[in-house]
Amino acid sequence: MFVRQMHYLVALAREKHFGRAAEACHVSQPTLSAGIRKLEQELGLPIVVRGHRFLGFTAEGERVLSWARQIAADYESLRQERAETTGTLSGTLRVGVIPAAMSAAPLLLAAFWIRHAQVRVQMHSLSSAAIQRGLDELDLDAGITYLENEPLKGVRRLDLYVERYVFVTRASEALARRRMLSWREAAAAPLCLLTPDMQNRRIIDHVLAEAGLNAPPAVETNSFMGIWSFVRQGPFSSIVPLACLRGLGDASDLVGVPLSEPVHTQPIGLVLSERDPLSPVAGALLKLTRSADLARLFQSVS
Repeated sequence: MFVRQMHYLVALAREKHFGRAAEACHVSQPTLSAGIRKLEQELGLPIVVRGHRFLGFTAEGERVLSWARQIAADYESLRQERAETTGTLSGTLRVGVIPAAMSAAPLLLAAFWIRHAQVRVQMHSLSSAAIQRGLDELDLDAGITYLENEPLKGVRRLDLYVERYVFVTRASEALARRRMLSWREAAAAPLCLLTPDMQNRRIIDHVLAEAGLNAPPAVETNSFMGIWSFVRQGPFSSIVPLACLRGLGDASDLVGVPLSEPVHTQPIGLVLSERDPLSPVAGALLKLTRSADLARLFQSVS
């Protein structure tokens, strides 16, 4: 019952709703509520702020929640460890991936699944900040994110590939016939960029500022799908990682022109918690990444 109560708390923190948390735990809402009340009685602490709906955790409850996350994660790792002793790794590998790497991440994660076909792989599109939070709160086993520009805390890291930037515009535009563009020339076009809460946008803003350019975008969107839609509609262009453009697939109506002056690159890498031991699925991903020919694996996107 104790481990189940830990899972109840973790689910409630994630869902922020008693009914949805109960559904995620495959129990009724009264069962979940009773389990949390029993834990409060056993610990002699108020954990949940009481009300007609979920209002949050008490200060004591937040501390209990931190332990609950660790206990739930360790219990899942123990289950995976037991399965691994039979010769087959199982469980779920949860990986947070920044939007700029969503087209590149499957190159590694598909290779992982081929080797460990009994593991279910979950890939979540998340901001770099959300990936850090997911690792800290044990909601993620790993992340694929930027390794520089903004600090990462309490993680192991491995370089995967180097992100390069291109100016994307319609094939019918005059700039599409150029072999290279400067950032100044790119900034002069009406741009559609990601919103400022995305680290990719903050990187682009930094490069523009370093070049002495003030180029606020004409349009902002929080997805690359939005960028493709605006660029195709016109008269907008964009600055995107090369991996995103190549991951778009058949895009003969769009052209990516390499950017220079300056030539800017950004390392993308795998990050995992510094906790020891790692969960078996996270450890297996780390082992695969260390043994893979990463230059060959990611040659199509870097």
